[in-house]
Amino acid sequence: DECQWKGPFYFIQGADPQFGLMKAWTCGDTDNGDDEWGEEIKLTEQAVQAINKLNPKPKFFVLCGDLVHGMPGTLWRKSQVQDLKNVLKNTAQDIPLVFVSGNHDLGNAPTRETVDDYCKNWGDDYFSFWVGGVFFLVLNSQLFFDSSQCPELKEAQDVWLDEQLAVAEKQKCKHIIVFQHIPLFLEKPDEDHGYFNLEKSVREEIMEKFLKAGIFSNF
Repeated sequence: DECQWKGPFYFIQGADPQFGLMKAWTCGDTDNGDDEWGEEIKLTEQAVQAINKLNPKPKFFVLCGDLVHGMPGTLWRKSQVQDLKNVLKNTAQDIPLVFVSGNHDLGNAPTRETVDDYCKNWGDDYFSFWVGGVFFLVLNSQLFFDSSQCPELKEAQDVWLDEQLAVAEKQKCKHIIVFQHIPLFLEKPDEDHGYFNLEKSVREEIMEKFLKAGIFSNF
């Protein structure tokens, strides 16, 4: 039923709640200074309260990665994860939550262990879903960034993505929307590679697949 277009709707997109970042950034120690996150709790609570008051309700609320600041294996990570869950569970029951993995969730070079840990806490690291005739794809962009520790996981996502794009192309859906933490580019498709975008050859390969399936950038 959700594959059929029923007219305009909206969803809420957020990113980088990153519990622990504000203290770490203030003290200039982004590796070890994330031992406080009260301000992030307060801001996320305000966001949830605002979303719950919306009328009509959004179809879903998506958080596009860096859910907490603590990298896998760091001291405060488990507490940050639990506190974020405690805040988000107050989201209205009729507003589904969608989670996207970022580098702080998986590590800059993810491993099978860090991906498994993420999935236990937040759900699959990549998946697709339909809402009102729109096809949504959630990708694990860290596998595009550095899959040296888990090449088999990148291969599996690549195969899955090709299958999903074939579905999208065949279904001729109204819109296709892709969520991922690391953007393909910031301003121009041919821009230089930097910290905040994907490497050029990787970017070009993904863009070619997207364009073939009818996905166009809104940057």
